[in-house]
Amino acid sequence: MIAAQLLAYYFTELKDDQVKRIDKYLYAMRFSDETLLEIMQRFRRELAKGLGGDTNATASLKMLPTFVHSIPDGTEKGDFIALDLGGSNFRILRVKVSHEKKQTVQMESEIYDTPEDIIHGSGTRLFDHVAECLGDFMDKHNIKDKKLPVGFTFSFPCQQAKLNEGYLLTWTKRFKASGVEGMDVVQLLNKAIKKRGDYE
Repeated sequence: MIAAQLLAYYFTELKDDQVKRIDKYLYAMRFSDETLLEIMQRFRRELAKGLGGDTNATASLKMLPTFVHSIPDGTEKGDFIALDLGGSNFRILRVKVSHEKKQTVQMESEIYDTPEDIIHGSGTRLFDHVAECLGDFMDKHNIKDKKLPVGFTFSFPCQQAKLNEGYLLTWTKRFKASGVEGMDVVQLLNKAIKKRGDYE
């Protein structure tokens, strides 16, 4: 019993000491109110610069139009697929929104690995991988026979001319798939899906 109390005391002391050491380092990294205000002002200036037609090219924060003309108002309902590609993982969600007595949202999701050889391979291989993961998801959730609206979050800088098209400007975040920069990623995704032929 005494041994257990001594061990508990030792680990508590060790933990408190670690917390104090971490706090000491974090305290040194705190910003003053003046510094925070300066950061905020610089951020706002760069946002404004990014929004300006004449200054966008030199802005550190690129502001590109999305062509989204409205936001959800709470009356939406239906069954949707959401794709999120932008890091080491690729996420697929099925979102069901209903309005029986009150709005309910149900989500089912799967996370798929995006291996380095695909991230650095060809664009065709990348979008084939996305289509393959989507096919797997639809199989698992028994929805291959359904035609559901799809939202595609492609977390890279794209130039849009319409809501359903986006031309990749440049890869970021370790991605280097060839043959994609300057191309419409929505079209590349649709092409990969059609090539499979087992779902629309």
